[in-house]
Amino acid sequence: MLDIPLTNPIRGDLFPDTSHSPSLAELVGYERAADIVDFCFIANPYYPTPEMVEALQVGLPKLIKCYPSSNPATTQRALAEVLSVDPEDLIVGNGATELIVLINEVLVDRIGVSVPTFGEYIEKLRDPAAAELFVLDRDQEYRLDLNEYLAWGRERGVKALLIINPGNPTGQLHSLDQMVDFLERARDMDLIVVDESFIDFAGDPIPSLLPVAARFNNLLIVRSMSKHYGVPGLRLGFCYSRNRPLLQRLRRLVPTWHLNILAEYFLTLLPSTDTAYRESLQRVSADARRLQDELSTIPGLFVYPTGSNFVLIRIEGEMTAADLQAHLLADHLMYVRDCSNKVGMDDRHVRVASQGREADERLVRALRDLIGRPEAAFR
Repeated sequence: MLDIPLTNPIRGDLFPDTSHSPSLAELVGYERAADIVDFCFIANPYYPTPEMVEALQVGLPKLIKCYPSSNPATTQRALAEVLSVDPEDLIVGNGATELIVLINEVLVDRIGVSVPTFGEYIEKLRDPAAAELFVLDRDQEYRLDLNEYLAWGRERGVKALLIINPGNPTGQLHSLDQMVDFLERARDMDLIVVDESFIDFAGDPIPSLLPVAARFNNLLIVRSMSKHYGVPGLRLGFCYSRNRPLLQRLRRLVPTWHLNILAEYFLTLLPSTDTAYRESLQRVSADARRLQDELSTIPGLFVYPTGSNFVLIRIEGEMTAADLQAHLLADHLMYVRDCSNKVGMDDRHVRVASQGREADERLVRALRDLIGRPEAAFR
């Protein structure tokens, strides 16, 4: 693909309207969005398989004339099969954000949140003052120390804590042993929400808490399926807990037909394509490590260590994250995440998600041109 600069105006007025990022379709229109590499929204570039996409295309004319199931057990069973869990311990949602809203509405009075983080956990609280913010230090690479976090929560009398693992936007990964040790020590907490939306990118075997969740009655796992399954447009996510009374409090407020029929059909395709899915994760992980290594060689950038498929970078010169985002979008047809609107983060941070080796190479070359030494070629 050639870097042909945008000629139509970019809807820059949209950026102040959200704490996330506008979609490419909003910024440049649906037709031109197809020409731009989206490093902003995190999604597996190697899944769904071409055969799955074809199945969705072939089925579309009939599917859109059908109602999805009114019985949540239908979707729970399909997802439970690939997760190797009991479907009764799952709630499938219209994206993780729907479930985050329910959690905040039903389960949370006060909650400890380390920042910077994914903003929905703060913004969708009934009372914004219910969030007790544990501010991470930039000079310590925004690293979350679980021992300090738990002690801080107890000192403040907070009985609910949020952990995103791997962290967003930092990419910090806590090992499974570290998380289990934390949960053992946090049994006095009423609720521990662990968002594992990026955990499938964190290694093989996947270091998820799903297999040990039965040991912790206060544990609620949240996952967005947009990222690791590569289908942000279908809007899928889930909650998992072995505490069924807790899940039931959430389940009673989930609307009937809250999933669209394409999302429901997609779930039925997962069991038969699980091998291809596991292979896609290995490819993504290799690409992300390579991207991290190459970004680390660019003068003027500080690259944070990551345990996911995205990399957080800090610009050490005069250019702001918004400047860099605008240059890459207008001149190189690449869209990256300006993290300036994240609570606790300054205006020099950009997050980029691996989009496959060829696209990643283009990004590194563009960043060398904008920030580093142009003569340093991508290895």
